[in-house]
Amino acid sequence: MTHPANGGRAAGEGAAHLGGPWLLLRGLTREAGHWGEFPRQLQAALPGAQILTIDLPGNGVLHGQPSPPGIAGMLAACRAELAGRGVTEPVHVVAMSLGAMVAVAWAQAHPAELAGCVLINGSLRGISPIHQRLRPGSWLPLLSMPFRRTARAREAAILRLTSHRAPPEVLDEWTRLAERRPVSTRNALCQLVAAARFRAPAGRPAPPMLVLCGGRDALVSPECSLTLARQWDLPVHLHPGAGHDLPLDDGPWVAERIREWAAALDSTHARGPEEGVEPAAPAGTARKCWP
Repeated sequence: MTHPANGGRAAGEGAAHLGGPWLLLRGLTREAGHWGEFPRQLQAALPGAQILTIDLPGNGVLHGQPSPPGIAGMLAACRAELAGRGVTEPVHVVAMSLGAMVAVAWAQAHPAELAGCVLINGSLRGISPIHQRLRPGSWLPLLSMPFRRTARAREAAILRLTSHRAPPEVLDEWTRLAERRPVSTRNALCQLVAAARFRAPAGRPAPPMLVLCGGRDALVSPECSLTLARQWDLPVHLHPGAGHDLPLDDGPWVAERIREWAAALDSTHARGPEEGVEPAAPAGTARKCWP
C-alpha cells in the first residue's frame, strides 16, 4: 500500500481529519456485520468521511481463509485489501479489541499510511497484565464456547460477555451472521494466540490516537485502556455504562467522541501546534488520564 500524496510528511500531518477514508476493524472472531448501526452513526457524525469496513482473514467474508498466526499477518492482509480497493491516501482506523492491536502494529510499522487511530477497549502485552487483558471471569465462558451446540447459544454467550445495552434483535442478527459465515475453532484459536503474543511497541507510535473504553467491560478491564493512555499520553474517554462492545452499547456516544477529537485535530493543524487544544470531556461521561 503506497501513499503518493503523503509526500513524506509526518504521520497525521496535514490530514483532513473530519473527512477522508475511515476504516473500521473488528476484534476476535467478529466481522464487519457486527458493527450493526455504527457505520451509519459514524457517517452521520462525519458526513465528509468515507466509511470503510473490512474483515480480518478467518472472519466474515474471509471465514474460509486461515487466520494468520500473528498480528503482522493480519496487518498485511488489511494493507493488501485497501490497496486492492484503490485507497492511496492516509486512513483513520477505528479498531476494537484485536483490531486495536492491528491498528497499533500498523501505526508502528507504517505511520505515514495512517491519519489517526481510535483504539476501543484494547489491551497490549507489556503494558497490562494478563488478568486485566482477559478478565478471569470470562475464561470459563470462552473455553466452553466450542461446546455450545448451536450458533445461537454461542452468540448469546458472546453477547452476555460483551454488551449491557444491546436490543433483543441483535442476537437474531448475530446468529444469522454466525450461520452464514461461521468462524472455525482453529481460526478462533489462531486469533486468540495472536492477540496473546502481540507485544506493545517500546514507544508511542507517531499517528494521533484516541482511546475509548467501557467502564463495565466484562472481557477486558478498562484499566488496560486507561494505563495505555497514561503511558502514551493519549486522550481517553471512559463510558461508565458500556461493555466491551462499546459501539453496540452506545454508538452515538462513540461517534461524537470521534467527531470531537477529529475536529480538535483539524483545529490544531489549522492554527499550529502551539495553539492546539484537547477537546473537552463531557461531564460524567469521560475521563482524561495524563502521566
